[in-house]
Amino acid sequence: MKAVEITRYGEPEVLVLGERPDPVPAAGELLIRVAASGINRPDVFQRQGNYPVPPGASDIPGLEVAGQIVGGNADELTAAGLKLGDKVCALVAGGGYAELCAAPIAQCLPYPKGLSDVEAASLPETFFTVWSNVFDRGRLQPGETLLIQGGSSGIGVTAIQLAKAWGATVIVTAGSDDKCAACLRLGADHAINYKTQDFKEEVKRLTDGKGVDVILDMVGGEYVAREVESLAEDGRMVIIAVQGGTKSSFNAGLVLRKRLTITGSTLRPRPVAFKAAIAQACRQHAWPLIESGKIKPVIYSTFPPAQAAQAHALMESNQHIGKIVLKWN
Repeated sequence: MKAVEITRYGEPEVLVLGERPDPVPAAGELLIRVAASGINRPDVFQRQGNYPVPPGASDIPGLEVAGQIVGGNADELTAAGLKLGDKVCALVAGGGYAELCAAPIAQCLPYPKGLSDVEAASLPETFFTVWSNVFDRGRLQPGETLLIQGGSSGIGVTAIQLAKAWGATVIVTAGSDDKCAACLRLGADHAINYKTQDFKEEVKRLTDGKGVDVILDMVGGEYVAREVESLAEDGRMVIIAVQGGTKSSFNAGLVLRKRLTITGSTLRPRPVAFKAAIAQACRQHAWPLIESGKIKPVIYSTFPPAQAAQAHALMESNQHIGKIVLKWN
């Protein structure tokens, strides 16, 4: 099969379309002929050598795919309500940038009705991540206020729409006025340009000094101190990436006085059973919202696999709003 390989750690041009042996699905897995592969920030970190592949996972990058089932144990497929020829999207621990990809059956979901291959491929990583962190770890409730750092990212556009559908007030940060406007069009209640405004002061103003109930943070670093000050009493901060650095210094006294929770997670190394539970929650809560049109995939650009380097360069430029996807056919 053709696959996009990381020939060495480095800049986007180290991504090269090559040949790999076809994967063989193990027990509990199925084989997907990939039509489209979502691109995510962890793929960039892996290419740079900053995100080790979990034990047993493919070294081929790619954490989400969509396509047709072409292999797997018939009894296992039947037990999951699937069969050869069905179209599914899947969260995988690696191997997504390839014509064929083995995926745990429990991490596969049928396409939401009406979606294209590209749209379906844009769903698993962001929806699984947002559900796990905003709703499970962050415990966002209807009527509460959520602050999303990086509202125009793939994670951000998903979090905006899910949180609004959940009945929350949504505040986002983004790096340009155009991105802020895009977030507002997706349903965000307020958008803060972090390059021209101090989000801590804006949150204070927008919430009449109360603060927000939940923060989804993809920055870390020096943001954490201002986020602690931006949380309401009993507020929860969930850190899912540290693009701004791993070191943080904050007022621990505020954590005590406001009874704050600071938590975080990474999804890739978690066991199949954990991801399977998220898959079922997404199917129950998010898939009907997509099928009804209340939530829409946001696709910024697609690339052929031979241009994976250009796709990564676009992601690193931070110009995109929504998802970047490789299209295999």
